[in-house]
Amino acid sequence: MLKNILAITGKPGLYKLVSRGTNMLIVESLVDGKRMPTYARDKIVSLAEVSMYTTGDDVSLSEVLNALGKKYSFKAVELDAKKADNEQLRAFFAEVLPTFDRDRVYPSDIRKLIAWYNLLIGAGFTDFTLQEDEEGESVESKVENQKSKAEKAEKAAAQKANVKTTKSAASNVKTGVGTKRG
Repeated sequence: MLKNILAITGKPGLYKLVSRGTNMLIVESLVDGKRMPTYARDKIVSLAEVSMYTTGDDVSLSEVLNALGKKYSFKAVELDAKKADNEQLRAFFAEVLPTFDRDRVYPSDIRKLIAWYNLLIGAGFTDFTLQEDEEGESVESKVENQKSKAEKAEKAAAQKANVKTTKSAASNVKTGVGTKRG
């Protein structure tokens, strides 16, 4: 579910991916439902790619949102993030993710998390798990498998190219040296 929810730098709120074009994406605002194109120059981040710093390994945003949803029974958080001071925000987030890194997770990050959570709940989303395809393989592992297959294909093609060029490549090379015409 989070793979199709996007945050666009410079634009408020979250957006749902509707369609893909040649050089653009068509997105729909979760706030007002308006559709608009976004282009390659826009910085677009899928919520599936976002993670939070902890004292150990980083935790994906889906896990944080699920923990937040379980704590609040998948209802909106009533804490007013705009009016809360930094210590209140840190205390709130420590209840949700006790191992968060207090040096690298800023109060503005916590405010954004609360705003995103409330926006997703308001739009009717309650499933914050990362999407899995029909084989049960996560999207991230599927992408990694495709990358490794592509790398293997490139190596095989490079080896075939080396075999073909070894026979008489020197006879086809032009040196660029010619006779001077007067």
